[in-house]
Amino acid sequence: MDHDKSTSCCCVLDASTYVGFWILKKLLSRGYSVHAAIRRNGDSEIEEKVREMEATEERLVVYDVDVLDYQSILVSLKTCNVVFCCLDSPEGYDEKEVDLEVRGAINVVEACGRTESIEKIVFSSSLTASIWRDNIGTQKDVDEKCWSDQDFCRNKKLWHALAKMLSEKAAWALAMDRRLNMVSINPGLIVGPLVAQHNARPTMSYLKGAAQMYENGVLAYVDVTFLADVHIRAFEDVSACGRYFCFNQIVNTEEEALKLVESLSPLIPMPPRYENEMHGSEVYEERLRNNKLSKLVEAGSAC
Repeated sequence: MDHDKSTSCCCVLDASTYVGFWILKKLLSRGYSVHAAIRRNGDSEIEEKVREMEATEERLVVYDVDVLDYQSILVSLKTCNVVFCCLDSPEGYDEKEVDLEVRGAINVVEACGRTESIEKIVFSSSLTASIWRDNIGTQKDVDEKCWSDQDFCRNKKLWHALAKMLSEKAAWALAMDRRLNMVSINPGLIVGPLVAQHNARPTMSYLKGAAQMYENGVLAYVDVTFLADVHIRAFEDVSACGRYFCFNQIVNTEEEALKLVESLSPLIPMPPRYENEMHGSEVYEERLRNNKLSKLVEAGSAC
């Protein structure tokens, strides 16, 4: 998609989330004008940074939104060509938050359907929307066709997975009904600069059941800078469609697991017996597949 960046305008909602903030930074660095839509219950430190940026960036305008207030979303979308929908809960996930995220996703997509300038929705979801069900340990390939099982998630109280799966499904159903152009990005566990400070509770919500993910070969992580680039690539590439699993590394060995723990310090303490020496050599079978993402990234590199 050949966008004139001098006239293209992008909305990032919620720009006070960890992923939203990095998408915002990348968009500005590439010359796009940005509407930073910030929820009132977002991360206050990131929100403060965004408001400071508004004072110096002439291409940045900040909007206060409530995803349950449809009209406030419409205001933030005005004149925008795309919305990057990133609805992570800064307080983590419980049963109540599941319903709020689903309602928020529906409102954002509905607002896009009533905004003539919107060309595409890039919906930020999660791998957890696809990897939780009874038989995952016996499935050879886990890819974009897979979805987590609702009853399984409820029974195991996997609220992050349930919120991501139900909100993404609701967004897809409404987008198809309204004939909107939507792409979803399903990242693994997000790591990167200051992630333990700015994304602590969503990270811990993602990691519920981490041992089972690890043993089933579906625990993976992605660097936030790469993830932000993928979101923007999904907007810019006219051929991008459907869902994209997004991860840099599958964690299926003890060595990789320890690297992940170190990257999340101090959220997760290093087990005492591993502080000086690593033990064990078991390698679990990798089940995740992201061939579709590879094609999107390679196409971007060739442009």
